[in-house]
Amino acid sequence: MEINPPGFYEILSPRCAVLISTVDKEGRANAAPFSFVTPVSSNPPLLLYASAPQRHTLANTRETGDFVLNIVPEALLDKLWACSKAFPKGVSEIEKAGLTERKSKIVKSPSIEECVGWIECQLEFEKEAGDHILVVGRVVHAECKDEFMVKSEFDVPKAKPVMHIRGRRFVAAERVVQAKGE
Repeated sequence: MEINPPGFYEILSPRCAVLISTVDKEGRANAAPFSFVTPVSSNPPLLLYASAPQRHTLANTRETGDFVLNIVPEALLDKLWACSKAFPKGVSEIEKAGLTERKSKIVKSPSIEECVGWIECQLEFEKEAGDHILVVGRVVHAECKDEFMVKSEFDVPKAKPVMHIRGRRFVAAERVVQAKGE
């Protein structure tokens, strides 16, 4: 079956779904779900999120120069979805979704307490790419709740991070497989 090119990302799934939390220059928190997210470098540690130009997340990242990727477990899927609603600027999606702000270790933007892990980033640069803006951040702090780490490895089956397919379709990652080989 052929796929309409703008819908290519349906078969490039599932993709990690995260809540990106930011704060504006007045100190008001924001959180929004993103699945156009990827690591781009380990030295220096850089990651990227792609944002539509009108998103509050992008505006806040530009204003304050930082953001946090919050790793969302399956148990928070409905709260992640609640954060996707178009609230007016200055209204906290974190509060509206019944989540809890957590002070981040280095950046101004808050983390979300109920998530399983947090990646704090400072804005490195951005670049226009089609109908999105690519935002590259330098990872300045990364942390995971102890119960989701086993010998410095992320316990995917226990954490059950959500992965996005398209629209309201998600997968909860529950199984780790390993390639056989030499």
